[in-house]
Amino acid sequence: MKRLLALACVLLCTTASASELLTGVRSRLADPPILRGQFEQKKTVAGFKKPLLSRGEFLLSRGKGLLWDTRAPFASTLTLTRKSLSAEQKTGGAAYHLDASREPALASMNEFLFALLSGDVGSLSTRFRVEGELVGADGWRLTLTPTDAGLARVFRGIRLEGDRFVRQVQLEETSGDSSLIQFTQLAQIPPPSATETERLGK
Repeated sequence: MKRLLALACVLLCTTASASELLTGVRSRLADPPILRGQFEQKKTVAGFKKPLLSRGEFLLSRGKGLLWDTRAPFASTLTLTRKSLSAEQKTGGAAYHLDASREPALASMNEFLFALLSGDVGSLSTRFRVEGELVGADGWRLTLTPTDAGLARVFRGIRLEGDRFVRQVQLEETSGDSSLIQFTQLAQIPPPSATETERLGK
C-alpha cells in the first residue's frame, strides 16, 4: 500500500512539474501576428565530417503560414500554409507543389512545423513528452521526445531554447543526421509585403 501511495505521489508530482513548466514557457513566449528574422542552419550528415551550412530569412504569419527563403549557399524558397507546401530552387528553376487535400499527412506536418517555430508548447505536448527548465528571468529550454509514432520514425529528439521567441532548434534524427537552427534579428515588423501576402495565400 505504501509503495502504491509513493508511486502515485511521484506521478502526481511529475505531472504538476510538467504542467508548471508548460505554463511557465507559455507566459514567457510572445505570440505576435507575424515574426520575421534571419536563420542559420547547420546540418550534420552521418558519414560526413563537415556540416552543411545554409543561411536566409523567414516570415512566420500566425494562422497563415511560413516563408523560408534560403539565400546561401544556393537561393531557394519554401512556402508552407495550412493547405499546401511549395518549393522553388532559384538556380535551375526546379519547383514543386504539394496540396494537403491530396497529401493528408502534409497538413499534420505543417501544423507540427508551425508549432515548433512558434514555440506552441500546448500543441507540441500532444505529440511529445516535454521536459526542460526555466532559465533566469525570461529564458527556457525544452527537450522533446516524440510519443507520436510517425514523428518517432523521423526524430530521436528535439531541443528548443528561447525567451520571448524561439532562438534555437536542434533536431536529432533517427538516421543519425542532426540539424542546428539559430534565429537572429527577430522582429514583429514590417507587415507582410504584397508579394509575401500572395505567397501565403496560395
